[in-house]
Amino acid sequence: MAERNTGGAAGAAGRAPAADRADAIRNVVLVGHSGAGKTTLVEQLLAATGTIQRPGRVEDGNTVSDFDEVEVRQQRSVNLAVAPLVHNGVKVNLVDTPGYADFVGDLRAGLRAADAALFVVSAAEGIDGLTQMLWEECAQVGMPRAVVITKIDHQRADFDEVLTTCQAVFGDGVAPLYLPVITNGHVNGLLGLLSQRFYNYATGTRTENEPGAGYAELIEERRGELIEGIIQESEDESLMERYLEGEPIDTKVLVADLEKAVARGSFYPVLCSGLGVGAEELLEIVTQGFPSPLEHPMPEITDLSGKPVKYIKCDPDGPLVAEVVKTTSDPYVGRISLVRVFSGTLRPDMTVHVSGHGLAERGHEDHDVDERIGTLTGPLGKQQRPAAKGVAGDIVAVAKLSRAETGDTLSDADHPLLMTAWAMPDPLLPVAIRAKSKADEDKLSQALGRLVAEDPTLRLENNAETKQLVLWCMGEAHTDVLLDRLAKRYGVEVERIDLRVPLRETFGGKCQAMGRNVKQTGGHGQYAICHLEVEPLPSGAGFEFVDKIVGGVVPRQFIPSVEKGVRTQMERGVVAGYPMVDVRVTLYDGKAHSVDSSDMAFQIAGQLALKEAAAKVPTLLLEPVDELSVLVADDYVGSVMSDLSSRRGRVLGTEPVGTGRTLVKAEVPELEITRYAIDLRSMSHGTGTFQRTFLRYEPLPPNLASKVAAPAE
Repeated sequence: MAERNTGGAAGAAGRAPAADRADAIRNVVLVGHSGAGKTTLVEQLLAATGTIQRPGRVEDGNTVSDFDEVEVRQQRSVNLAVAPLVHNGVKVNLVDTPGYADFVGDLRAGLRAADAALFVVSAAEGIDGLTQMLWEECAQVGMPRAVVITKIDHQRADFDEVLTTCQAVFGDGVAPLYLPVITNGHVNGLLGLLSQRFYNYATGTRTENEPGAGYAELIEERRGELIEGIIQESEDESLMERYLEGEPIDTKVLVADLEKAVARGSFYPVLCSGLGVGAEELLEIVTQGFPSPLEHPMPEITDLSGKPVKYIKCDPDGPLVAEVVKTTSDPYVGRISLVRVFSGTLRPDMTVHVSGHGLAERGHEDHDVDERIGTLTGPLGKQQRPAAKGVAGDIVAVAKLSRAETGDTLSDADHPLLMTAWAMPDPLLPVAIRAKSKADEDKLSQALGRLVAEDPTLRLENNAETKQLVLWCMGEAHTDVLLDRLAKRYGVEVERIDLRVPLRETFGGKCQAMGRNVKQTGGHGQYAICHLEVEPLPSGAGFEFVDKIVGGVVPRQFIPSVEKGVRTQMERGVVAGYPMVDVRVTLYDGKAHSVDSSDMAFQIAGQLALKEAAAKVPTLLLEPVDELSVLVADDYVGSVMSDLSSRRGRVLGTEPVGTGRTLVKAEVPELEITRYAIDLRSMSHGTGTFQRTFLRYEPLPPNLASKVAAPAE
């Protein structure tokens, strides 16, 4: 298969490579942990095809896909970026994704935009938990995959060990097509197992030779394993029998079966890459083995009422269905939407329907508007090169769609459709912020609105109880990038403040109290006296108001006024400014005046009575308790359970989930898990995830009550 030196078709830097047919397009997402070498691999492939003159370096901040100033500064990818190239007449859209767990939103968007995945694994560092989880995620949807072992020329590289790890972790169907030849730490070339040829890179250019006699045994052993793996996936059931009987199998037959198995997502070739080595072999796998958009299943599509639509397929002449996979906002350029076209053809100046549904809880209100497409461009990192159109299967950029957000659907204005949004993890790290100045406060709302439109993993909360603005983020690195963008991109300075967890108050015992509101002035006065009995109720019972007035000592029209006053004071709290819950209040006596009694007078009397009751019996602070469902690798279950217990949690039980993972369920106070997203990631080496659901309120231990009982601002 990828054993021929066919050369690359150069792509001019001044114009975007065009594709008129979906079968001449490959959309490939690069997946792997941070530092595995994804961005460097993109540079090598772009240089090998003449798309750029020479590969950039992450350390120098001059790579195509890491162009954001945050990425340049931190020397790691935090955004999805697209870099197209052309090889043998096939346009390949390389989708570079972040490898750090905080930016999994962009990674998921890359999986949605692509039809196949390159799993990038460092020969010096191996596989992390996130990469393993993503492999399983791709397996669930049958996404075709290949593995690229990078940094084979690194001083700590161990290709054989990492290959063995890949086969153990990723499972059946993982087999190398090439083996690196390394002499004194220098990669001289690659051994092609199918072609049984040596591809020599020692001189800087690729030449083909016979392998030395010393490699014959190695090639024979590894080639046999490869051939058996390919034959197992062959549609020709007689092939294995013929092979076992010693009949030589034509290499062309093996290559054809390999390509079909790769495109089908049942065989996963392993390639290797080093400085100036392996680009040609990888490009051939991508263009010949990976499927075109025609072979990729169409995501679920409905009309705006939710009725499934089945007739859509990857056809440039079909109805328009496209999806915004990434949105970026620039104070000078405006909003740029990166769009994957699934059906139809996107053209400049056409009017499209923009639909966004299902993310209202994250700050993305449902919207349906018609907008006019402006200029279409083909992105090459930060460069936007003019494009005449975007056909079904391609990825293009659209400028100045004012309402489009990440995850939105673009469709024909006369026949609007909606694509089911891809799965997004919940942001579980709350970070409270406030503007540093009045000028910052004026600009903050608009800037946050733009960030929310870009990033569906960000949730914005204006907490009415704590009076705090809370950003729900994926982790500390995600938070740092968001605050950096606020400052550098939008000129808004904010500061982080301590997060306040909304508590509740309740009475710790039963008592009677009087509210006396008697004020006589020269004119109309106030007169209202009410006697209340208060008592606590079980957790979750809410509020009960009982009327036991007899004889009309409180006129009927003023009894609701007492209740209204009690409710108002309960919302304000009586000790620490937190709402009061789980209380029964009984009105059993009172006095009124024929002239000076009024609705407001009895409201105030009800409030005063509740305050007096608080002075007579203890008032308890209640804290919210969540149920946590923690999914973690078996190796870390003990650590997770011990940690939950140390957070005043109660472990409810565990259950196995799939192979090698366990679901731990526990009840934990919210005060103890404000930073759990960070702590769990550290504890589980990036493999743990969790969900939280509010359960109830429970009394806060006395030793903690004084620390968190500061009145609300």
